[in-house]
Amino acid sequence: MHPVTVTRGDSPLVLGFPHTGTYVPEAIRAQMNDEGRLLRDTDWHIDSLYRDLVPGVTAVQANFHRYVIDANRDPAGVSLYPGQSTTTLVPTTTFDNAPIWETEPDAAEIAVRRDHWHAAYHAALEAELQRVKAIHGVAILYDCHSIRSVIPWLFEGVLPDFNIGDNMGETCDPRITAAVRARCDASGRTVVTNGRFKGGWTTRHYGRPGDGLHAVQMELAQSSHLATEEPPFALDADRAESLRATLKAILQDLIDLAPSLAR
Repeated sequence: MHPVTVTRGDSPLVLGFPHTGTYVPEAIRAQMNDEGRLLRDTDWHIDSLYRDLVPGVTAVQANFHRYVIDANRDPAGVSLYPGQSTTTLVPTTTFDNAPIWETEPDAAEIAVRRDHWHAAYHAALEAELQRVKAIHGVAILYDCHSIRSVIPWLFEGVLPDFNIGDNMGETCDPRITAAVRARCDASGRTVVTNGRFKGGWTTRHYGRPGDGLHAVQMELAQSSHLATEEPPFALDADRAESLRATLKAILQDLIDLAPSLAR
């Protein structure tokens, strides 16, 4: 299994999919308990939601599951949200704080996974962002995520449908965040900017507006597109189509905005 799948386009927009992969090597699966093998915290169907919305988009998709190693965590293991509940570079629990391992990986094994899986994903993502920037003078990374709408260990209450993150305005030109927010507001769905999810390591690492690299994270509540947030995590076709209309408008707006960012 190759760690990453890259679909190249010729627009200034790059989509990142760090958490849609479900591949777990058999040796690692054997270390998991029954809860871990459910792969509960997958970003279910996110790649399908964004597929073929607009032409020319580049997509970089991790094929490995986040329980193998989380491609949206700092490879040094530094917490994204100090003082708040969160999972680690190689998670030891689910988002409900339930253990996922019969035998937890040790530091040496984590280092091997980081070098083989995490590094491969980010090498591909960096290469595509630089390729796109060389063509257009600017690259926009739109990092695609989803999460269950109710997870008391991580946040109180019910998560809004759209959760936009630019690390408090640091990772992209404010016009990008404004454009995304405007489409979300117009949809009539619930939305927050820089709420519980302000942008993960990917957004913070690549978002360097002064260098022509802009990054914004979109965390979708899974209730916006799944029939159920429990196994089998099935997609609701009607909800998905409604959501795709807004996502299509967002992506097209970012492509249209890009030339002004390169000036």
